[in-house]
Amino acid sequence: MSVKGPIISVEDDEDDQYLIRRGLEALGVPNKLLFFPNGLAALEYLEKMIEQPFLILCDINMPLMNGLELRQRINNSESLRRKSIPFIYLTTASNSDLVRTAYDQTVQGFYKKATTYQGLQEQLALIVAYWKSCLHPNNT
Repeated sequence: MSVKGPIISVEDDEDDQYLIRRGLEALGVPNKLLFFPNGLAALEYLEKMIEQPFLILCDINMPLMNGLELRQRINNSESLRRKSIPFIYLTTASNSDLVRTAYDQTVQGFYKKATTYQGLQEQLALIVAYWKSCLHPNNT
């Protein structure tokens, strides 16, 4: 994990992309923000990337490859798994089975998207602050 690396957002909804971008900008987060509309596009980027991402924010319900499938593919790839990129679900989909499945895949967080911009901004602030101050295999 590189606290200066890009934030990867895997999100197919353009309104949510706008709100995430706006929320991170309002918080003064300097990291580059990269959006991918589905898990497949994100996986292709992650397999080719040179720069170590700061974290991945991922929706669950998306076309081509959903968030659960993306997480599984990352876990199955030794090179991606060794990068230890923090993987956080930020999604409107939430039920006990999804949360259990997500944590079975060793996800580092699961947030149900807030229904207000202020609430989303607070969630983003918590996520970024935690990972900027957390010790991690790639920054110790």
